[in-house]
Amino acid sequence: MVKSLSAPVRRPTPLRRSDLPAPGPARRVAGTGSVLSAILDHGPVARSTVARLTGLSPASVTGHVGRLLARGLVRESAETSGPRGLGRPHIPVEIDTGRYLVAGAHIAVAHSTVSLMDLRGRIVAEDRRPHRTTDPHRMLGDLAARLPRLATAHAAGRTVLALGVATGHRVDPEAGVIVEHPQLGWRDVPVREVLSAATGLPVHVDSHARALARAEQMFGEASTRTSTVLLFIGAVVDAAFATEGAMHRGPRSGAGGVAHLPLGAGGSGGAEPCSCGRTGCLQSEVSERAMVRRAAEQGLRVASFRELLDLALAGEARALELFRRRAGLVGRAAALLLDMFDPEVLVVVEPGAGRIPECLAELRAQVAERSAVCDDAERAVVPSSFTGSVLATAGGAVALGALYGDPLGPWPALPAVC
Repeated sequence: MVKSLSAPVRRPTPLRRSDLPAPGPARRVAGTGSVLSAILDHGPVARSTVARLTGLSPASVTGHVGRLLARGLVRESAETSGPRGLGRPHIPVEIDTGRYLVAGAHIAVAHSTVSLMDLRGRIVAEDRRPHRTTDPHRMLGDLAARLPRLATAHAAGRTVLALGVATGHRVDPEAGVIVEHPQLGWRDVPVREVLSAATGLPVHVDSHARALARAEQMFGEASTRTSTVLLFIGAVVDAAFATEGAMHRGPRSGAGGVAHLPLGAGGSGGAEPCSCGRTGCLQSEVSERAMVRRAAEQGLRVASFRELLDLALAGEARALELFRRRAGLVGRAAALLLDMFDPEVLVVVEPGAGRIPECLAELRAQVAERSAVCDDAERAVVPSSFTGSVLATAGGAVALGALYGDPLGPWPALPAVC
């Protein structure tokens, strides 16, 4: 069992969205989950305001809040009152970040990231390391061994409730299985079973695109709650689609497979063939591997994608041009996805769009030129709320999504409630 020990905690990352004074897009979560989500959005917040935000009766809200207080997920803030002489004082409630954390693990092609996240979605600590093996059982065992050390150093007395695991390609959340990850050579890996046995924690598993879309809905870009497409561009290229708070997975957990989306005549001639045997596929054109290969063709000596990104951020002209080219190609794919799904917003998880203004401008320009349905690319296409902490956020968001979806469910570390 992972235990949390008292130790100085690293300064948490700032909240990515300030508390909202007025209702935003509604969350489609029933009962106690909707109350907890309203408190996440607006806390410290009065119970009467929660009733107005959720549409539940004041008596129902009082009952739900009581159960959340009993579980230690929320706490009461300082008592407040209205104008002098008017009304009774009321005691607002807010998310309690002092008792519990969730753990996250993201499995990338070349490395893995283990993280701790508080109940407001702030990263408390993270540990990223290159793979020593691609054998799934050995790799998962290594992840499990790293988690107690991270908790001992950074949990500061808080208890880890659950572990969320995210990765690319096909993941079956219901079974807790990575169905297929071609770059790692994995098929039907029982992640939940292995990590539950190794850590003693409840384990939740999902794709990183769906996890990051859920993170945006919980504590990132509020406009994603109506409908959203999230496009993930990294060593793996995939996507997620959500509408009215529900994530679409497909009957075979294959939704979001956009790696082989054809880019058409604008793809580069003579490009390295995709794993499917064709050229001009989205992943073969814009993946991190493709970027490093093109950097070498331009005479840039970089050993990794991260080194290439650092050069671009430092203003190196050839590196910047590679990222602008990538942004243009991603923009063309984004335009196709906007026309296919017509979402309220499309979130692009790609470091150039998140950190280099001219890349985001190029991406939006391609969308404006090519999309038939998007009439405002600046509003409809946004960078990730978690640029700089995407991988650490993804795993934790899987666990937090499960907690906010069912806060009264079977969470062994939480007190039982009636």
